[in-house]
Amino acid sequence: MIRIATISDIPELQIVRNSVKENKLSSPNRIKDADVEEYLLSRGKGWVTFVDGKIIGFAIADLIGHSIWALFLLPEYEGRGYGRQLHQAMLDWYFSESREKLWLTTGSNTRAENFYKMHGWTEVSRSESEIKFEMSYDEWIEYKMSENGRWEIGR
Repeated sequence: MIRIATISDIPELQIVRNSVKENKLSSPNRIKDADVEEYLLSRGKGWVTFVDGKIIGFAIADLIGHSIWALFLLPEYEGRGYGRQLHQAMLDWYFSESREKLWLTTGSNTRAENFYKMHGWTEVSRSESEIKFEMSYDEWIEYKMSENGRWEIGR
């Protein structure tokens, strides 16, 4: 199940964010609750996925900065399709609101790197520790209509 994230979800979002094995924050206190609230209410929108009432993942798109601010799952729920569902909801919303190119960064040599490559993102730069990906509206539509896409327009 997926729903729009709310302010009351922030404590559980922080638990998910700080439980990841890759792309860890240098300090658990680096992302403040007020930062998350700003992205949920002022800059963009967020989604949560849950199992048995427990939030197990979340995604946040930044409409102002034209970026993916977050897409994280509890490690024990990776590889089950929850990330793909969050990704789909987030990008469907973003591209319904904007035709601006979207970008994100992630750690190199991570599961996230492979995830974004599999889901139509284009690598535009790389450093030793980080990769920048982009996706245009046209690339999003092309991916959704391709055999590689796992959903259809309008779903």
